[in-house]
Amino acid sequence: MTKNIINIYTFYYKESEIPIQNDHYIPVLAGKKLHNNPHPMQGDDSGESISEKNPWYSELTGIYWVWKNTSQDIIGCCHYRRYFTAKHSLAKFPLTRFLFFLPGRYVKKTGLIYTRNAAWTKKMAISDKEIARIFKNHDAILPEKRKFKRSVREQYVRHHSIDDLVIIEEIIKTFYPGYLDSFYTTLNNNWLYANNMFVLSDSHFQKFMEWWFNILFEFEKRIDLKGYKEYQERILGFMAERLLTVWFIHEKLKIKELPLVYMKKLKKS
Repeated sequence: MTKNIINIYTFYYKESEIPIQNDHYIPVLAGKKLHNNPHPMQGDDSGESISEKNPWYSELTGIYWVWKNTSQDIIGCCHYRRYFTAKHSLAKFPLTRFLFFLPGRYVKKTGLIYTRNAAWTKKMAISDKEIARIFKNHDAILPEKRKFKRSVREQYVRHHSIDDLVIIEEIIKTFYPGYLDSFYTTLNNNWLYANNMFVLSDSHFQKFMEWWFNILFEFEKRIDLKGYKEYQERILGFMAERLLTVWFIHEKLKIKELPLVYMKKLKKS
């Protein structure tokens, strides 16, 4: 029996420490076309690419490059500071146990395990063997749901513009009316799958990418990107998270939710 080729693409936006790089973890510099200085890291600016759109699409320029220019049986997408982990037994990791008792961390609630240690991150990050084992009984790996105090619609409007949701609703009505109920369900829920991270088989990945980018490109046509400044500039990345949740709700895949190792300096509560 032929062994599945499993690749996990880790997206960077600047030169940074690379905690994991091997036959299965492939670092990609998203938005490389916008970098003035040559950088040895694989970029998203070769072949078919939207690298120049990185300020608005964030890691999605990297994901698009993976879709159009690579081939494998199972595809994973993660961030340079966030990695899926299947090794999250609290009994084995004192740091994780300790974090549960820090006020305001909500590690258990959000599915994030904070660390400053690159070596520990490498040890914790999901392996190809763990992915293969999970895929014997599941169709996808996603981050544990991020939960809000309010609905996804209310949370979005609180931080962005309701006009964005109106436009997306119109697009789904026109091009993918069968997904409308899942769109409304997503907006009325108080959770979503954040970070635009996932692991999928190639067949599901191809279907998802076609749907995802068709909607995002149509959304881009209907807005003025220059009107989105500073934090709001990443509008396509923010919208993609909501659409990702819509797609997975609608497709009813068997999902394995996993926590993320988040390599960052701990902030005071």
